[in-house]
Amino acid sequence: MRRIAALLTAAAIIGVTYNSVAQDMTPEEQAAAAVDQRKSLFKTIRYNLGPIAGMAQGAPFNAEVAERNARRIAVMATMIPEMLSVDTSAFDGIETTALDSIWDNQDDIAEMSQTLITNANAFADAAATGDMGATLGAFRAFGGSCGNCHDTYRVDRD
Repeated sequence: MRRIAALLTAAAIIGVTYNSVAQDMTPEEQAAAAVDQRKSLFKTIRYNLGPIAGMAQGAPFNAEVAERNARRIAVMATMIPEMLSVDTSAFDGIETTALDSIWDNQDDIAEMSQTLITNANAFADAAATGDMGATLGAFRAFGGSCGNCHDTYRVDRD
């Protein structure tokens, strides 16, 4: 729990720092900073999802890691709507994988983020039991939460 509190504190500090610095930035610099922030968030989510996905694909099961990482993802998912609230589509020089449709569907982003939070916590609860079958059974909904948003609002680079 202390780690989650530390993560939330760090996120709050970053937000306050970003907001105070953003006042001195051009709109394009603000958009670039917003993209950097959201990329950092999603890289950190992916970092925590990696070991869980590995377990789902046959890596040794570690209930403690599965629970810890899923709880971290649930906390970080609370930041997704805010990180995706800055419309960066007007700036051609900023590389992003977000589809332009994301900016018109903020309520859907909030709903999808809440689904990710719910499914990550359900997965973590299953992992807390130490039951590998139940935990991996909960992975489909958890992983699907990420995929649903990617399929709808992210450029397909495959």
